[in-house]
Amino acid sequence: MRVASLPHGHVYVEHLSDPAGPQAVHRLPDPAPAHPVPGAPWWPLVMLDETWIRGHAAEFDVYHLHFGFDQTPPQTLQRIVATLRELGKPLVYTVHDLRNPHQEDPTAQDAALDVLVPGADELITLTAGAAREIERRWGRSATVVPHPHVLPLDSWRTHAPVPEVPTVGLHLKSLRTNMNPLPLARLLMAHAAQGAIRLVLDAHTDVVTTGARHHDARVVELLEAARHTEGVTVHVHGIYTDEQLRDYLRGLDLSVLAYRFGTHSGWLELCHDLGTHVLAPTVGFYHDQHPGVLGFDWDDSGAPDAAQVGAALAALPGLGPWQTSARERAAQRRRIAATHTEVYRRAVAARTPGEGGAA
Repeated sequence: MRVASLPHGHVYVEHLSDPAGPQAVHRLPDPAPAHPVPGAPWWPLVMLDETWIRGHAAEFDVYHLHFGFDQTPPQTLQRIVATLRELGKPLVYTVHDLRNPHQEDPTAQDAALDVLVPGADELITLTAGAAREIERRWGRSATVVPHPHVLPLDSWRTHAPVPEVPTVGLHLKSLRTNMNPLPLARLLMAHAAQGAIRLVLDAHTDVVTTGARHHDARVVELLEAARHTEGVTVHVHGIYTDEQLRDYLRGLDLSVLAYRFGTHSGWLELCHDLGTHVLAPTVGFYHDQHPGVLGFDWDDSGAPDAAQVGAALAALPGLGPWQTSARERAAQRRRIAATHTEVYRRAVAARTPGEGGAA
């Protein structure tokens, strides 16, 4: 089975295959874009183009879209769906994001979903909660296939139990659109000042650099106050490499996600591989990804529920690591690969004359 995977060179997609044994699926490599983005050499998606589809239709059996269409107008997506249908090529769409974490206004993502979800021959999503939402909004059934491991299978190390004074991390990154870190940071700083936790605050350099795209004077002020707060460490740096990110998360007992909205989280999956507990808001479907995710609510003003955050922190000391095993992840990945193969076969059958599907 030959699959045009959009993208291919992303850790999520790379871990959809069976980690051992013959591969039933061959995913085409990403064509190199003219102007790739640092950190995402597969974007913009060259295959997300009706001319490419027509020129390479003999090279793939299934067209599988994951993500990377943020800036693609719905009219273009509609033409792509129509072209695939004309050529008899099935479309599989994995619904990663019901709400795009990079877009404040959900209108553009909703318009794209209104094309892709009804237009796909087969739908996949990562959690049962997301599948229920897809059924509610579009009347379509999605196959639930969990997110695979992010950590390489040969890089597993057992995380230590949580000590009496846990190390808690809040990473502001580059202030992605869906993040609301400042009220959480202030609350966590208060717990650190009382000696309940050791707090590690991280931010990317572009957030504190005047004139940079993501510069935010409020963050600069908060980080300066944090540097003078007992029990708080501040790190400002460029984007971590994969290895640096793993080392950072391994050094935490709890990673706090400051997301106002979203759907699923690869960061959460990496924490589960590494054994780092996660405190996530009760938005999206983060709590559907794995049992044991600690939670808090946002109030109408955008403040975290202080009692819920405090209870989560108080529950940490003495807990074992929140960690799956490499063996469990490898077995899960074999199931993920088998399910994808079955989805692809159903999609092809639906487009094959004489097999009960459309021609």
